Amino acid sequence: MASLGQAKTLGGVGSILVLLGAIPIIGWLLATAGFILVLLAVKNVSEFVGEPAIFNDMIIAVPLAIAGLAVFGVIVVTAIYSFFFLSQLGSVSFLIVPLIVGFVVACVFYVVSAIFIRKSYDRIGRRLNVNMFRTTGFLYLIGAVLTIIIIGLLIILIAEILQIVSFFSIPDQLPPPVPPQQSWGPPAPAIVNASVSNADTVKTTRLSSFTPEEPIIPDSWNL
Repeated sequence: MASLGQAKTLGGVGSILVLLGAIPIIGWLLATAGFILVLLAVKNVSEFVGEPAIFNDMIIAVPLAIAGLAVFGVIVVTAIYSFFFLSQLGSVSFLIVPLIVGFVVACVFYVVSAIFIRKSYDRIGRRLNVNMFRTTGFLYLIGAVLTIIIIGLLIILIAEILQIVSFFSIPDQLPPPVPPQQSWGPPAPAIVNASVSNADTVKTTRLSSFTPEEPIIPDSWNL
């Protein structure tokens, strides 16, 4: 059965593994395992709060991010092979052009993935009352868009760190819903209404009990 405690553990550990994806050689394995754990954590949250859209958005985002890494890796390997074995070291374009194309394709995958990540994290942040998720999703999207000018990679790194904090901030129990507040004007105090009602009652009683005195007619006026 899904629980928020499991989601906290899976998501926190998975986010750490994603952050360790920069390690040479085995980094891609750690990142892939981390993506899977994060996906399972989001699935637990989605089932616990009864909102399937949370998991549906993330299940689209994670494969897109993995596909972006895979496409970029394949293009890089192909470019290096073409440069050393096909061009006979005579043309740098065999290396530069594929690298640029691979980088652009990977950026497109990341942007689309980040859109779904933000949607999923916005829903989680609203349902669990953990606003850090909403900040994480926003930074993922901004970082993915700005990856084309390199600075986005730093923003994505910050988002991954905040993702760890977000998952470990998940409460053990679902927080109670926040009651809607009146958006215009302060509510009228009940005690004031009661006092006004009492005042009206007293005034009505006094008016109803008031009997005008009969005028005194002098004897000389009697016919």
